Amino acid sequence: MKLDVDFQIACDDENLPSKLQVEEWLTLALPNNKNVEMVVRIVDERESEDLNSSYRQKDSPTNVLSFPFELPSELPADALENNYLGDLVICASVVREEAKQQSKALLSHWAHMVIHGCLHLQGYDHIEPAQADEMEAIEIEKLAMLDINNPYEAKA
Repeated sequence: MKLDVDFQIACDDENLPSKLQVEEWLTLALPNNKNVEMVVRIVDERESEDLNSSYRQKDSPTNVLSFPFELPSELPADALENNYLGDLVICASVVREEAKQQSKALLSHWAHMVIHGCLHLQGYDHIEPAQADEMEAIEIEKLAMLDINNPYEAKA
């Protein structure tokens, strides 16, 4: 697998993960047999809230937004050399505050949000209980590979 990440930092937050860390987390969440291109953009609360309001009609910043790529209908399925997966937009201050509130290590929570968002780009969701169970099981498995505890334990 070849992973090509356009890593964008659009905020002044400190203690952000490196591009290399983000790529490691994405690699865990992706199938091994595809070349993948995507954008990971780390933003401030204002940009997160603007996007969340525009696309989800929620007037608050959120931890991660996933924008799966959809090939325009006028293009053939093999028009692109690589599989453009889509864009992840992650709000640094929301991730930091959630980690603090949930007593989690900051980088562990970052890893969870990157993996969670990447699964959304691949079509996973958590609207229905069965979908949530499937998605959470994958997240737990992938995070365990990084020696990160089950992020949903407190929920149980």
